[in-house]
Amino acid sequence: MRDNAGVSLYRDEGIVLRTQKLGEADRIVTVLTRRTGRIRAAAKGVRKTKSRFGARLEPFTHVDLQFYERRSLDLITQAETLRPYGEPLVTDYPRYTAGTAMLETAEKLTAEEKEPALRQFLLLLGGLRTLADGAHDPRLVLDAYLLRSLSVAGWAPALDECVACGSRNRLRAFAIAAGGAMCGNCRRPGAATPAPPTLELMLALLRGDWEHADGSQPRHRAECSGLVAAYLQWHLEHGIRSLRHVEREAAPITTIDEEPG
Repeated sequence: MRDNAGVSLYRDEGIVLRTQKLGEADRIVTVLTRRTGRIRAAAKGVRKTKSRFGARLEPFTHVDLQFYERRSLDLITQAETLRPYGEPLVTDYPRYTAGTAMLETAEKLTAEEKEPALRQFLLLLGGLRTLADGAHDPRLVLDAYLLRSLSVAGWAPALDECVACGSRNRLRAFAIAAGGAMCGNCRRPGAATPAPPTLELMLALLRGDWEHADGSQPRHRAECSGLVAAYLQWHLEHGIRSLRHVEREAAPITTIDEEPG
């Protein structure tokens, strides 16, 4: 909209994904918003100790923002905190690193600026809320978020049927390049060979079946995390750097000997 002086202003709520220094006192703030999609905007003076809203523009924060539209970077002129999800995360390393991986993934999966991405926004909002509540293992929350975000992006893995022939029986492998689970007859050389409960856990996380996920065994959670991370990074042009900091147990799965095509 335009105000009486002809200045173009717009409002949106969003989640702060990351910040970068700009000059001596300013920052570039990357936000995933409900209506507008991913936005990079300048915030003036937020690095000063007396900044009006510097603390409201930190990663993990759910904020209501007003923007001034400009030819280059839009300018954030107002910021009100809706919920500071970072507060319960920064003092808990497993939850913090899982949350950081979620923010980075959200940015990578919304590649175009100002392209509406409502479902990705809602997934991230729900994921951060679940992570902050602390009711589930942070690795499970992260893997559920990653699987669902990939699904929204059009890359949902086949988990309950063979990606090659459609069979729902004897699923023995997981082939990333093929798009998911495979039966014994279709299994490709170099595909991972996860335990059946691992594929069941991945399906439960994709569907939001927390009762099943919470009852899973640690070895299956570790194997699931390894497969989800590999599948995610296969589909992204650049890997998710923050995943290396997420606390994960070693997962004894077959190395996937496939190169992106």
